Amino acid sequence: MAGDGQGRRTVLITGAGRGLGRELARQYTQHGWHVIACGRTRPAQGFEDGIEFQPLDVADPTSISNLAVRLTGRPLDVLVNNAGIRSDIPGLHSFAPDEFLKLMRTNTLGPLLLARALQPNLVAGRMRTIANIGSRAGSMAEGLLDDYDDDYAYRCSKAALNMVCAQLAQDLRIDGIIVLSLHPGWVKTDMGGDQAVLAVEDSARGLRTVIDNAMLGDSGSFQTFDGIHIGW
Repeated sequence: MAGDGQGRRTVLITGAGRGLGRELARQYTQHGWHVIACGRTRPAQGFEDGIEFQPLDVADPTSISNLAVRLTGRPLDVLVNNAGIRSDIPGLHSFAPDEFLKLMRTNTLGPLLLARALQPNLVAGRMRTIANIGSRAGSMAEGLLDDYDDDYAYRCSKAALNMVCAQLAQDLRIDGIIVLSLHPGWVKTDMGGDQAVLAVEDSARGLRTVIDNAMLGDSGSFQTFDGIHIGW
């Protein structure tokens, strides 16, 4: 298997300092993977032994380029674009244009630039998978069925991330790279809030299963953490 030079598979996870990203890092490490955990700063509580920290601000193209330089020549099996933010003030008449653009930079442009920058690393790996952590809130078909959140910036950024997934799946197919858009569920994290219903451990476990079982024919698909396909 491709990995860190010792036969292990390697996964890079953005937004790994807390919440779902941290739990994904923990679970992958427990299952013998080499984990590259990325975040703007190293969390005060640190990481489990064996996790490699790399500084990264996904909203900063220079930071993304610098990460790619530091990882030059290193095979990467899975890229998990997990880092994401929500708007502090949602609502049609409340959101600020700068806040809207901030979410687009972080939630949409960042994953796209990372996929482009780390394409050579993924080609050198064996699993060659990009997992974009999206949201059902960005689904044109299903996002408004039972969800009354009016966070325009978040919804639009995740809808745009779905197109990033579809376009990347088409462009990277020649390299055998699988690209997925994955809804993690309403997870009990700082972002998910107190009323969330899904334990972060269960979400991470389901996401890993979907990623591990993905084949090239699944590339460009939009799925839940438990493998159910979502309408675009």
